[in-house]
Amino acid sequence: MRSKMRSGPLKQLAPALALGVLVLGLGLSESAVAGSVEVRFRVPVRARLDLTNMETVTLAPFLVVTEEGEMPIERRGVNVQEEFEGYLKRILKRRTRLKFVAAGPIDYPTYDFADLASNTDFWRVVGERTGADLILAGSLDFDIQDRSGYRTESYPSPYDGRTYLRQVLVEQTGFEYDIVMEVYDGRTGKRLYSDNFKDFKQFAGESVDPLTGMFENLLALEDRISGVFSQKRVETSRLLFTN
Repeated sequence: MRSKMRSGPLKQLAPALALGVLVLGLGLSESAVAGSVEVRFRVPVRARLDLTNMETVTLAPFLVVTEEGEMPIERRGVNVQEEFEGYLKRILKRRTRLKFVAAGPIDYPTYDFADLASNTDFWRVVGERTGADLILAGSLDFDIQDRSGYRTESYPSPYDGRTYLRQVLVEQTGFEYDIVMEVYDGRTGKRLYSDNFKDFKQFAGESVDPLTGMFENLLALEDRISGVFSQKRVETSRLLFTN
């Protein structure tokens, strides 16, 4: 008998009431749009690596690829390897519970990462010597580019009011960061993960501090790099129809 009594306005309001309870219960933001509700929420995204039973990590020296810029980066007072490894340590200390162990001197048998990736014996020895569960290695290419050049622009003449075209010198500096990151199992020597992270930033002027460009690149890549080791949340939305 009760099922027959649920009719009329109450029955029509039931879906909307249920939706309102769902949105309120989840603590989600909503915006009504002509018979629909847009629900915005954040969902967790798993880390690329499973760190279960992983407690320690070591950084093998990242190899710096020869820069293609007009001036070697070392002459500008920037140590690419040191800056990146310091940055990576800060990220991992903030986002994970991994403890760092010193790698000590490492003599690579080759500088070809395709060969290194398959050399499980080498990485297993590094793991045994350091006692690290994970070994991070890779290569860095930080390129400073002079992007200055002439650009065509229009301008109104103050004399006859007509519009003309002229060539104007625009000084710009580009910073390109290309990072290859490899993660190895310190117990077996097998490669667990490999990825390539790239970013380009351009600034007005020719005397931009290289560290400014470098850390702007890293800031743009931070979510991707940290997502290798830790869970992150991304914002998404769904449109729910109420009619």
